[in-house]
Amino acid sequence: MQDSLMEFINKYLTLDSLKIQRTDIVEVLILSFLIYQVMVWIKKTRAWSVMKGFALLLVFIFLAWSFRLNTILWLAKNVFSLGITALIIVFQPELRKALEQLGQKNVLHSVFDFDSSKEDGARFSDKTVNELVKAVFEMAKVKTGALIVIEKNTPLNEFERTGITLDSVLSSQLLINIFEHNTPLHDGAVIVRENRIVSATCYLPLSDNLFLSKELGTRHRAAVGISEVTDSLTIVVSEETGAVSTAIEGKLRRNLTQDELRSQLVIAQNKSQDTRKFKLWKGRVKKREKGADK
Repeated sequence: MQDSLMEFINKYLTLDSLKIQRTDIVEVLILSFLIYQVMVWIKKTRAWSVMKGFALLLVFIFLAWSFRLNTILWLAKNVFSLGITALIIVFQPELRKALEQLGQKNVLHSVFDFDSSKEDGARFSDKTVNELVKAVFEMAKVKTGALIVIEKNTPLNEFERTGITLDSVLSSQLLINIFEHNTPLHDGAVIVRENRIVSATCYLPLSDNLFLSKELGTRHRAAVGISEVTDSLTIVVSEETGAVSTAIEGKLRRNLTQDELRSQLVIAQNKSQDTRKFKLWKGRVKKREKGADK
C-alpha cells in the first residue's frame, strides 16, 4: 500500500507531473494579489452592499436549481443574459472612480496603506470628538446653521467631489469659520474623514421620506438623505432654533445635549474596548499617584 501511495504522489502531486513552471507560480501570485486588491476596493465602496445582495441572489438560484424550480430557473437564465450590461450600469460610479484613480499619482498609496498614524483602530481621535462637540454647540448658541457629515465605513467620495476640496486638520475654529454667515463656504455640507475636513459646500441627496416633519428644512432632509444611502453620521445645527440633531441610518434624533452628541461620536469613533479599558486604567493609576504625592 505504501508503494502505491508513493507512486500516486510521484505521478500526480509532484511539480514535474503537473508541469508547473516558475512563470506559472509568478502568474498565480500576481493574479491573487490583483483579485485581493479588487475585493478590498469593492469592500470600501457602496458596491460591497450590492455584491452581498448579488451573492444572496446566487444562493437563491442555487436552491431553485436544487429543488428543480424550472420557472424560476427560466427567469434567472433570461435575466442573467443581460447581467454584464446590468453590472456596468449598477457599478458605473465606482468603475468611473477606479479608472480615475489609475491616472492619479497616489495609486500606490491607495493600494499599499503605509499610514500607521491611526491609533487603536479608531476612525478619529478623541481630540476630533472634542473639537466637533465644541464647534457644534458654539454655533448652536448663536444659531449658525451647519451640516457636518462624518464618514464611517462607506466612502463619501462621490459627494466629496461636488464640493470644494480643503483637506485640512479639523478644529472647532475652522468649522465655525466655514459656516459663518456670508462666507463663501457656508452653504452646503462639510465632509469629515478621520481627523480632517476633506471638502466643504458639498451637495447631498434629499430624503423623500414622507414621515419627516413638515417643519424640517433642507439641511435636515439632506442629513437624513445621506444617512439613507451611506452609514455616515450627520450632525445638523438648525439656523432657526439652534437645536442640534443627528441622522443615522435614515433616523433623525433632535434636540441633543452635549453629552448625547459626544456619546454618538464615541460610538462612531469605533475605538476598541481594550484601548478604552487601558486608558481608563491608566487614568486611575495617575490619580492614585497624584493622591500618593499629596
